[in-house]
Amino acid sequence: MHDAGGAPVQQEPAVQPSPAPAPVSARPNAMLDCGWGRLMFAPSFESPARLAAELQQEAPGRRDIALYVEAPQLLLAEAPQTLFLDPSLLFRRTLEDGDAAAAAATGAAGVTIRRLTTRADIAAINRLYAARHMVPLDPATVWRQRDHDAVIYLIAEDESTGDIIGSAMGVDHLLAFGDERGGSSLWCLVVDPQTHLAGVGQALVRELIALFASRGRKHLDLSVLHDNQHAIGLYHKLGFVQVDGFVVKHKNAINEPLFAGSSECDNLNPYAALIVKEARRRGIGVEIIDADAGIFSLRYGGREILCRESLSELTGAVAMTWCQDKALTRKRLEQVGLKVPAQRQIGTDAENLAFLAEHGSVVVKPAFGEQGRGISVDVRTEDHLRSAIDTAHQEGGTVLLESFCPGQDLRIVVIGYEVVAAAIRKPAEVVGDGQADLKTLIERHSARRSAATGGESRIPLDAETERCLAAQGLTLQSVPAAGQRVPVRKTANLHTGGTLHDVTGQLHPVLREAAQTAARALRIPVVGLDFLVPAADQPEYVIIEANERPGLANHEPQPTAERFVDLLFPFTS
Repeated sequence: MHDAGGAPVQQEPAVQPSPAPAPVSARPNAMLDCGWGRLMFAPSFESPARLAAELQQEAPGRRDIALYVEAPQLLLAEAPQTLFLDPSLLFRRTLEDGDAAAAAATGAAGVTIRRLTTRADIAAINRLYAARHMVPLDPATVWRQRDHDAVIYLIAEDESTGDIIGSAMGVDHLLAFGDERGGSSLWCLVVDPQTHLAGVGQALVRELIALFASRGRKHLDLSVLHDNQHAIGLYHKLGFVQVDGFVVKHKNAINEPLFAGSSECDNLNPYAALIVKEARRRGIGVEIIDADAGIFSLRYGGREILCRESLSELTGAVAMTWCQDKALTRKRLEQVGLKVPAQRQIGTDAENLAFLAEHGSVVVKPAFGEQGRGISVDVRTEDHLRSAIDTAHQEGGTVLLESFCPGQDLRIVVIGYEVVAAAIRKPAEVVGDGQADLKTLIERHSARRSAATGGESRIPLDAETERCLAAQGLTLQSVPAAGQRVPVRKTANLHTGGTLHDVTGQLHPVLREAAQTAARALRIPVVGLDFLVPAADQPEYVIIEANERPGLANHEPQPTAERFVDLLFPFTS
């Protein structure tokens, strides 16, 4: 199970699990295909040997689960090399008569919860699963049982955009397994890491509580990894308590982190870890040289390549120089006929103000740097220009002035001189609830973004955020109305709270060719190019930067890590 949504919840003191009556099934060897694997109702199996044999029939790419295993030692003894005890805890919410009305009345603002109804809904759920590195649903299985009351696929929809931003699955144990004690369970709770809306995960759980309570079910169970403190805090808040119970799974590549113990990969940032995991999946040797810096070596068949995240020895020194210096990047791209904004180094105060007067609005940024540090966007006044130059100076080195080009921020990732992924990057925004001030909303949203990105994305409470709010007549103490969306940053960088939205399939051929031309001009095999465009499916553009070490994470469902490892070791693809 996967928690998502909501501000961090204070962990309750540890309590001893409550004894839970063993489920009783009227059906022998009961199991249910959930689309991601089979859920096996362990008490219904005639023997540990029969259950072990069934677990070992797990299909490739699936994740089977044996739930309510009463004597795990006997089950593991049947196949100790292929089965393992899942390091999860079982939680239970007792359902009462008033739960149906009470739970249904406490939804999330701006969110509609409904059942899955279309094939597009299945694709949307799989997009969320990919973003969370979960086993995808088999569309045919889900479509066959979409109206089956034994398994319920819920989705959360953003009312303002129609986007699917969350999902959860519920299983009715009476209908699925013949459970005479009238139980039910919650699985695969997931929320879009890009959503600005709060409380989505809670709303999905409450909807299942209401649904199963209305059916007269006695309790709702769930399984959560023992170290997922944020999720455990959420479930405590919703009235769940820990109970006795064991889960057993089959050893496979998906489950490996659960039975193989911790590894050096655990200390890597998400961008390095993504590549290392893909390399290890292919049998490529990995040596972590400096986990903090994301430096590692990959070795296969006598070939060894040193990497720092997606920057490898295949990138030459001159290519790296072209990308690191934003003035050189612009000059080189202009030489090959690509569209770039007007730009100059800062000069005297009069020269800087003349550049502002000529263009009306400018971007101020350090010539060297990454992750949006020191950048001020859409600077329009003399005072803001001077303060923005001071901010950029704090990063050291040359400061550049650039004409501001309105449009959407498009990141295109090129690997092996071919476009692999494209995503619109949207600046951070928060959604008001009519009660909390903007400072509180930003802190809550930052906590969710940090949890969703391994600590990589947070909204700074700095002068740039205050300037963005001031341009809207707001301060950090302002209380926006319920449902009001408030942009809080001008830049769309992930590290300052920005979100990525995949548009690879919509990319206009002109933009695709411009990105590939830029990569060839810079002679760089792996690069992230930042465009400003009216839309991803239109040909107009300017290129503003080239990143020699693009983050390959958060581009799901595009296979960025796979294509990167293909480039380094083509015979392993």
